[in-house]
Amino acid sequence: MTVQQDTVAPPALEGGAALRERRAAERRSRRYRRDVRWSPYAFVAPFFLFFTAFGLFPLLYTGWSSLHRVSLHDPTHMEWAGLHNYTRLLEDEFFWNALRNTFTIGVISTVPQLLMALSIAHLLNYRLRGSMFFRVAMLTPYATSVAAATLVFVLLFGRDYGMVNWALGLVGIDTVDWQNGDWSSQIAVSSIVVWRWTGYNALIYLAAMQAVPNDLYESAALDGASRWRQFLHVTIPSLRPTILFTIVVSTIGATQLFGEPLLFGGAGGEKGGASHQFQTLGLYMYEQGWFNFHLGRAAAIAWAMFLILLLIFPLYFALVRALRKNREEA
Repeated sequence: MTVQQDTVAPPALEGGAALRERRAAERRSRRYRRDVRWSPYAFVAPFFLFFTAFGLFPLLYTGWSSLHRVSLHDPTHMEWAGLHNYTRLLEDEFFWNALRNTFTIGVISTVPQLLMALSIAHLLNYRLRGSMFFRVAMLTPYATSVAAATLVFVLLFGRDYGMVNWALGLVGIDTVDWQNGDWSSQIAVSSIVVWRWTGYNALIYLAAMQAVPNDLYESAALDGASRWRQFLHVTIPSLRPTILFTIVVSTIGATQLFGEPLLFGGAGGEKGGASHQFQTLGLYMYEQGWFNFHLGRAAAIAWAMFLILLLIFPLYFALVRALRKNREEA
């Protein structure tokens, strides 16, 4: 007689399998929690690695170099100088000249640039035939090489055969020596900046305008507001954060202005003209570090530019808060 074997697993074996499965589930759960917790840091880690290598370390090393006497001939040899490089800047007439030039070129390039960008964006915000073509065309100057654009403007502002002087001559204005004049050279350099960045800022304003609810314009139109009054009382207040952003970015760009005046000056462009009439802080730093071989002084100028920006930005935000407070009180 054959005895049939029982195929049901003993209770002890059933409990062991359930225990192993429960432990495996716990391990998967712990891995999932670790993955959810640490994966975001792993994704952003490459940015911080590159920022540390190419942003933070050069910034700190430049600050350390600014406290030493360092020559380009032997950059590894540093002699402690303390704040000498900074105090020397306070007595350096060329530094103050470069600071004034940076300020004036920044003003006469930023203000017209942003006003023109706002006007162009306002026109493109309406339905125009071929509006996509005009939007792409706005980015063409921004995509153009700085060297190519500056060389073209050098020809346009040529003293003897430049097209600008030719046009001025048609209305009876004498020839202007754009490169060697004080204000004329700064206006010429500013025109390059205006040409390159107006379209870029116009597209930023256009994107912000398209985010303004149409209900606001419809309400203003029902109240009898013209398009000009709608622009002043609806568009501008809605664009205030965007305008502040473009002002801040343009200020940073004006403080770091380098390529346009360097190429506009031609041979010896690091001097910013024969009498340093359009030498910016960026050019002065370049001249001190790579022509006079004083890397410590150049590092001090770089940090002075950084500190100037740190002083300017609180003024911007204080002005914005004051304007917002006055609007709320009104």
